[in-house]
Amino acid sequence: MLEKHRENEVHVDKVEQGPTSSIAFGLERIGLIAVRAPIVSCIVLLALIVGAVFGIHRIKIDDSLSQLFRSNTPEFRQYEAVTKKFPAEEFDVLVVVEGKTLLARNNLEKLRDFVTDMQLVEGTRGLVSLFSARQAPAPGRLPAALFPPELPEGAAYDKFIETVKNNEIIRGKLLSDDGTLALIVLSLDPEVVASSKLTKTVGDIRALMKEDLGNTGLNVQLSGVPVMQLEIRNAVERDGLTYNILGILAGCVIAIIFFRKISFMVAAAFPPMIAILLALGALGWANFNLNMFLNVMTPLIMVISFSDSMQLTFAARDRLIAGQDKFTAFKNAVLVVGPACVLTHGTAGISFIALQFSDSDLIRKFGEAGLAATIIALVAVLSLVPVFGVLLVRNEKVFASKFQSADAGVQALRNFCYWIAVRMVGRPGLFSLIAVLFVAGLGVIYANLEPRYRLADQVPDKRQAVAASDRLDAKLTGANPVNVLVQFPKGETLYSPETLQTIADVHATVEKAAGVGNVWSLETLRRWLADKAGSADVATLKEYVNVIPEHLVRRFIDAEQDAVVIAGRVPDKDSSQLLPIVDKLDSELDAVRKKHPGYEIAVTGLAAIAARNSAGMIEKLNRGLTVEFALVAIFIGLAFRSWVVMFACILPGIFPVVMSGTVLWAMGEGLQFASVVALTVSFGLGLSATIHFLNRLRLESKPGVGSALAVERATVLVGPALILTTLVLACGLVVTVFSDLPSLRLFGWLSAFSMVMALVADLFILRPTAMWLINLHAKLQGPDKPAI
Repeated sequence: MLEKHRENEVHVDKVEQGPTSSIAFGLERIGLIAVRAPIVSCIVLLALIVGAVFGIHRIKIDDSLSQLFRSNTPEFRQYEAVTKKFPAEEFDVLVVVEGKTLLARNNLEKLRDFVTDMQLVEGTRGLVSLFSARQAPAPGRLPAALFPPELPEGAAYDKFIETVKNNEIIRGKLLSDDGTLALIVLSLDPEVVASSKLTKTVGDIRALMKEDLGNTGLNVQLSGVPVMQLEIRNAVERDGLTYNILGILAGCVIAIIFFRKISFMVAAAFPPMIAILLALGALGWANFNLNMFLNVMTPLIMVISFSDSMQLTFAARDRLIAGQDKFTAFKNAVLVVGPACVLTHGTAGISFIALQFSDSDLIRKFGEAGLAATIIALVAVLSLVPVFGVLLVRNEKVFASKFQSADAGVQALRNFCYWIAVRMVGRPGLFSLIAVLFVAGLGVIYANLEPRYRLADQVPDKRQAVAASDRLDAKLTGANPVNVLVQFPKGETLYSPETLQTIADVHATVEKAAGVGNVWSLETLRRWLADKAGSADVATLKEYVNVIPEHLVRRFIDAEQDAVVIAGRVPDKDSSQLLPIVDKLDSELDAVRKKHPGYEIAVTGLAAIAARNSAGMIEKLNRGLTVEFALVAIFIGLAFRSWVVMFACILPGIFPVVMSGTVLWAMGEGLQFASVVALTVSFGLGLSATIHFLNRLRLESKPGVGSALAVERATVLVGPALILTTLVLACGLVVTVFSDLPSLRLFGWLSAFSMVMALVADLFILRPTAMWLINLHAKLQGPDKPAI
């Protein structure tokens, strides 16, 4: 075996004169431009890094919970219009106060003080709580507050509390039926929510929680869109820094262990890091916002560029050990390995271009950013690996003599790769058949995965917002709003009989809808007045609306008084469970639409948009990934000018995707947005390994060299770098399991698992499949015509 390896090492010198046609059409030669003047190149690089740093500081975080569904569709345009007309949901902080002693006299006094103090918090527009409720108005008099300035005591207090718990305005909406949970809705200024001031505002609210309610024994938590956005913003900033550093350290440590020289560690690990820096800087200057998708741009770049930098470094290292000088070694590494690097980035670019056909603006932006980052990463890796190698490698002859006899780490990996290759090429037909059947079986399981989306999966689940939302789901039917917008036809006013009847009919329909609760509208007020004041006339309704605070009126009546909202809430369930609720409600409203022609009635709200769009978007991404299998295989086959290559790369590319999907299925999980992105990552890495192996196999397939020997040589020369790459990237990504963001945790562990499966596919599926196809080509075309 050692003789075989020595033969491979000597063979390095001869292989440079391989096929004259480049699979990358000569684009790999851009990597030779910088190495001609390495000092000047480093000066230019330093200037670019400085510019990138300033660009990164320009990046803002898009933490809007509706960002994923932002599109040019009528549904989303309507949702945005409703948000502008009724600016409440996106800017509401939900304060959830819970405890068995909530309505005890002392605690109720302190809760009222807390509500009063919160109205003084900077950035607050208004507040709604159980203390906002009023008594039924007496004829000719303004309605008095439900809660008197001084709370009664003794038996009178107990009677008063029963009155509070039975109040139709707040029961089941701002106070749970058992009187143990109260909801306070604090509306913030939109400018505060969209800026860094949100941190201070939420901090002030938390400080008041501790100061006013700290010794009451009550549990106080914050939820709502602004709090969720803030928690997402903090998690994205914290996790991005933490896990990028850990991933970089993992790469450096593993590279130095195996290479045993800092110069090679720098040549292998630093170009991908610099590629990330330059790519993020470019995105900053291009005014891209960091979000749940762009937050995974860093590992995406690492996946492809680190694999290529390791292959280039290994190739140059082998040539140095074979006796070449450092300039020649790194030049030949670019010429031999560079075409595969161009092709791996090209296939990644195709994947990102395919995302341009998505309905989501966010996903299209992600595709644009990914394409730009891929181009930057390719140029950075091809240019910087040889530049760092030429500048940092010293005493080539001493290095060559030392590692020719003592290269234990890499030699162990070569021995392992050789052991696998010998067995895989022994019975290629049998192993290929097993691979086809196995991948087909996994594909059937993968096809049964259902799309999944839940708002809580996008929010840190180790913080307060999700826990508070869960309590609202349990006690007040839910925290996620589903709204029905009613727009009036010309000639109809807010208080016209037809309009009031339409609102009443819509309100009744929403109330009866299964799964929807906590329904508010102008009809809520009209019913209460009819019941308590004994008056349902329009004058009384107008009078009461006029004395309600402006911020509260705007929650269900727009400023022009030509539209109203009937607001309900639903639990934070998976979109597959919410969609039937939304669709059924929409269909039940058809009767109201028919009864009141001219009135536009539409179901909207974040929960409705998510329920309707998430499944379709995930399925479209998944279908796009499936189509990419064929498109990329054709692209690679055309680049290699070989049908053998086209068919050889299909099974290894599919295997990590369907294997990961099978694991999700076994865990009872479905396909989420993070899952699809993770599978795209695994597809990219699997193809990277495949392309590098096939490129090496192409160079090894010479007249007089048997196909089995060519496969063994290619495996021994390429395999160690693939193993190290997988190890580094898996370690760098698996640490994300400690993130607060469920989506990032899912992305991390699934990507790490997929990468390992991509390596398995490369070692155990690609080798026998390629061998079998080469033999088939020889039978069909003759042994004299090269298969690759």
